[in-house]
Amino acid sequence: MVSKRFNKLVQERQNINDSIAKILPIIKKNCTTKFDESIDLSININNKQKKNEINIRTAVNLPSGTGKNVKVAVVCEENKFEDAKNSGADIVGGEEFIEKIKSGDTSFEKLICTPNMMIKLSKLGKILGPKGLMPNPKLGTVSDDIGTAVKNAKSGQVEIRNDKDGNIGLSIGKKSFSDENLIKNFSVIIETLDKEKFNNNVKGNLINKCFVTSTMGISYKIKLDKVI
Repeated sequence: MVSKRFNKLVQERQNINDSIAKILPIIKKNCTTKFDESIDLSININNKQKKNEINIRTAVNLPSGTGKNVKVAVVCEENKFEDAKNSGADIVGGEEFIEKIKSGDTSFEKLICTPNMMIKLSKLGKILGPKGLMPNPKLGTVSDDIGTAVKNAKSGQVEIRNDKDGNIGLSIGKKSFSDENLIKNFSVIIETLDKEKFNNNVKGNLINKCFVTSTMGISYKIKLDKVI
């Protein structure tokens, strides 16, 4: 059932298609709930190419962070346990931890693994895969540099990944963030997609549509500064 508050926002909305800088104040004004709402992007890309289908999967560090406390787990050799813990990992373990995951313990939001341990962890694809928790070198979650990987995951790293219909959804921060910091995060996302367009030899535009909304708000279409 749609609330009266939401209906009111829809009625007050104008057909706005403007820059992120001009839309953010409107989005924040609509954040009338008591909690610190997320500011989220919804992007649709042109992934249906003539010769191949574009599947983007990469990670980017947001300069202003995400405002979220991510629970990070690490699977590594025992001599790296201390480094992982000092870097802020919430759960650290080796083969015993892998057995816990095998039995269904996935009480974490991001999993980081060293290359040597990845051989053993890869057997748990049916458990980790559907939850989006399987470590991946492209996302920086398979690395010998555990300290850096954990710090990135904790400080504001987000995954950019499209579904089969070309949709990408992710957060660029919280209502409490300044407009400047939200714009910095937004710009990094767009720059990353621009690079992905080049890397994937996309013909025509990569981004079809881009919208911004808050957790309990309504969406507004963003007019990009340049065609990507």
